[in-house]
Amino acid sequence: MKTMLRPIVLATAVALTAPMVAQADFSANVAATSNYIFRGVTQTNDAAAVSGGVDYSNASGFYAGTWISNVDFGAPANQYEQDWYAGYGFKAGGIDLDAGVIKYTYPVRNISGDLTEVYLNASMNNFKAGFAYTVSKDAAGPDNDLYIYAGADFEVKKDVTIGVLIGDYDFDAGSASDYTHFQISLSKGDFTLALDKNNTDTTVWGAGSDDPRFSVAWSKDFDL
Repeated sequence: MKTMLRPIVLATAVALTAPMVAQADFSANVAATSNYIFRGVTQTNDAAAVSGGVDYSNASGFYAGTWISNVDFGAPANQYEQDWYAGYGFKAGGIDLDAGVIKYTYPVRNISGDLTEVYLNASMNNFKAGFAYTVSKDAAGPDNDLYIYAGADFEVKKDVTIGVLIGDYDFDAGSASDYTHFQISLSKGDFTLALDKNNTDTTVWGAGSDDPRFSVAWSKDFDL
């Protein structure tokens, strides 16, 4: 799925996010990153990740797909994440819009972590913004978590892009877990170097969770 490829909307690799509509009916993607960072927080305990997915889209703007990556949240070992998503891309005036639903699943995770979000992403020229709202989750506590972000991408020379992004996570279960994160990235072709920093409460997220992190990623999309 996208970028490392997940709704970067948001994650580093770039991505890792919101799904992107492919030009062909079916497409696939593969990516590798030194650290799978999603919404400013590592999903692999600062280890490397390999991901990939398959997408379907048509001329109407509808798309659907699945995306898989290894993750590490502690025991048991050899965990992975699989996302399922569907959405619709369209234009409103000069704004590109993308609305959809995504379900994050963790088939071998030792705790209940599956959750479902609805999202809306918007972009115009160099700028982008959006939100994701949790409508259900397996973990105890209320749903209604809200993630919002805004960012921009600027081409500084041919095929070289600098991106900046700020995101805010508001957890309905309580303000102790809420945090804001920042990202700056440099991309050329399939390669991305990124710096992520968040202000998470380390008593909630664990020691070192708010340390700045550099990561490098490579991704490739191709038609099937």
